[in-house]
Amino acid sequence: MTVTLTEKAEFRLRAFLRGSAPDENGATKGVRISVKDGGCSGYEYVIDITSKPQPDDLVIEQGKVLIYVDAKSAPLLEGVVIDFVEGVIESGFKFTNPNASDTCGCGKSFKAGDCTPTGVPCS
Repeated sequence: MTVTLTEKAEFRLRAFLRGSAPDENGATKGVRISVKDGGCSGYEYVIDITSKPQPDDLVIEQGKVLIYVDAKSAPLLEGVVIDFVEGVIESGFKFTNPNASDTCGCGKSFKAGDCTPTGVPCS
């Protein structure tokens, strides 16, 4: 399983992890990456901060960031590169996904061949 963070994305995620509320048990926090049905192309990316990965999550350490990849989403995330872009109009995480056969204009969702669920218009 390969998920790659650019230097900027790792830096931003480390900042989010430091700024999030502490875990009551002192567990190490990481980011959980998955996809869900939704968005204007059919699938949309999800990033959550967590110290409680699901039992079947794949665990990757990228620099100083623990990444938990949802096992069901793993085939759609294999080889994805996550970057952080800053712009005048929009800033945020940008996903470059080799499994995407199409992406929407907002960059938040993607289509993956014939298995993609029906998308909904961007809002």
